Amino acid sequence: MTRQDLRNIAIIAHVDHGKTTLVDEMLKQGGVYRENQATTERVMDSGDLERERGITILAKNTAVHYQGVKINIIDTPGHADFGGEVERILKMVNGVLLLVDAAEGPMPQTRFVLQRALELNHRIIVVINKIDKPDARLEEVEEEVLELLLELDATDEQLDSPMIFCSGRAGTASTSPFEEGTDLRPLFDTILEYIPAPEGDENAPLQMLVSSIDYNDYVGRIGIGRVENGVLKVGQEALICNYHAPEQVKKAKIVSLEQFDGLGKTAVGQAYPGDIVAFSGAEDITIGDTVCAPGNAVPLPFVRISEPTLEMTFSVNDSPFAGREGKFVTSRQLRSRLYSELLKDVSLRVEDGESTDSFRVSGRGEMHLSILIETMRREGYELAVSTPRVITKEIDGVLCEPIERVMIDVPEDAVGSVMEKMGARKGEFLDMSTHNGRTRVEYSIPSRCLIGYRAEFMTDTRGEGILNALFGGYQPMKGKITRRFTGSLIASEAGEATSYGLYNTQERGEMFIGVQTPVYEGMIVGRSPKLGDIAVNVCKKKHLTAIRSSGADEKLLLTPPVILSLEEAIEFIADDELIEVTPKSIRLRKKILDNSLRLKDQARRKDAAKAQ
Repeated sequence: MTRQDLRNIAIIAHVDHGKTTLVDEMLKQGGVYRENQATTERVMDSGDLERERGITILAKNTAVHYQGVKINIIDTPGHADFGGEVERILKMVNGVLLLVDAAEGPMPQTRFVLQRALELNHRIIVVINKIDKPDARLEEVEEEVLELLLELDATDEQLDSPMIFCSGRAGTASTSPFEEGTDLRPLFDTILEYIPAPEGDENAPLQMLVSSIDYNDYVGRIGIGRVENGVLKVGQEALICNYHAPEQVKKAKIVSLEQFDGLGKTAVGQAYPGDIVAFSGAEDITIGDTVCAPGNAVPLPFVRISEPTLEMTFSVNDSPFAGREGKFVTSRQLRSRLYSELLKDVSLRVEDGESTDSFRVSGRGEMHLSILIETMRREGYELAVSTPRVITKEIDGVLCEPIERVMIDVPEDAVGSVMEKMGARKGEFLDMSTHNGRTRVEYSIPSRCLIGYRAEFMTDTRGEGILNALFGGYQPMKGKITRRFTGSLIASEAGEATSYGLYNTQERGEMFIGVQTPVYEGMIVGRSPKLGDIAVNVCKKKHLTAIRSSGADEKLLLTPPVILSLEEAIEFIADDELIEVTPKSIRLRKKILDNSLRLKDQARRKDAAKAQ
């Protein structure tokens, strides 16, 4: 059976190339809104963090109707750290819209998502977006996309993919780069004409692959996927099996069944091959499971998700301020929260750590892990996290490390400093091009060498640089590298920071705290410009005498403190430091808080290093 009344597509692209904005216009012109209905921008980015950061973190389902055909649309994340979301949902669709910015052209994540779509033999519609930008270069970008398709060994049919030129913000599309268009009809027409209709046998035994998981307090876990064969009905008995563990078969009963329509879901009694549905009734359903008919436990193959490349240690907060601000502070609560995250994030790995109070959490990158930490923080969790470490592998007896393919876009006058820093961090030069007064440089660089560089990069380029990285495989270890060239200013005693103490300390470096900030011994209060830590007393008070007051001699001018975000804190900390994360605060600290014990430990480590 071929469903001519249905099309399933995903919108894939590099971050900030306009996927969610285009979906907004497709919903408007697909009749989802009333004529006078008030709408919000980027309506698919429903999470608080997504709206604040302007990025898509989780893939979202929606659907529009055009000329009697229902078009299921999946909006996907563009950031490389959330590539696992893209990989798993590609099994639900028959074709993709590949968005490319008319000025930037193909970027690292464009290559990644396109490669995954080509491997699944999906049909591609290339959409060159933001054609109304002043620096748009349509013909060049068109050639760059074709070159990328050739590089990725696209088939002859995929090389002949149609190209649509559109402005997602204006809601216009056309088949010619020389015409602006008036609406998105050319895009909708191309989808109906070029994307194949889903196929399946409704008389065959039921098979449905679960590609995503949702959760509801009333019905529990909700599986989302596409019906491949058979008919899925409310109330029917089913078997749950997995391709990677075919011997484990569980029973379930379909309690509710919903299809995506517009911005919501519609309850249905049954679903046919090609339908993308959400169902409840299977308590232990996970991503990659197959829902089968009783007596026919034949699991469908699930796409292999790329392995994590970075790990951090999450542990119970044991600082002197522990338990003051958080709602969930115990190891049991932390463990439960981390393992529950595995149910919906296929790119994440969680293992028990060396102690009962710590856990090793592995992800695709710093942003992937920082989003998890920020989400937990907002939920009321209190924890301590370590510096990120790359995950190494032994391949053919050789220790190998993850390598990133980095694309850097900077003003021409900043190229020299960027190339100098990349060279010092063992970056291998690949390519360089210049257009519109900006230079694009490509490097291959070890993942560990990028940790802590982004803040430095923004300073070197005066905030005008763009740095994008994509995992490029494993290569033999490149040797030692100094990741940080600054030290920490560490509080030598507990108390409350005073203006007198901060005034005398700010000459030593950059401060992270202001007046009246509570501090404890071993807490990091600033950054020293020189390598090596300095113990400082920010709680020092000016002693009163019989003839003068504490503020009589001079007016104390304090430099405003630098308030680090969570990502900046993760980049800053060294191996012997931790970040204390609570719902109200982000504090930096040493693992060993006592100054004398810490100095003894540093001396012991130096002696051990010399002995080796």
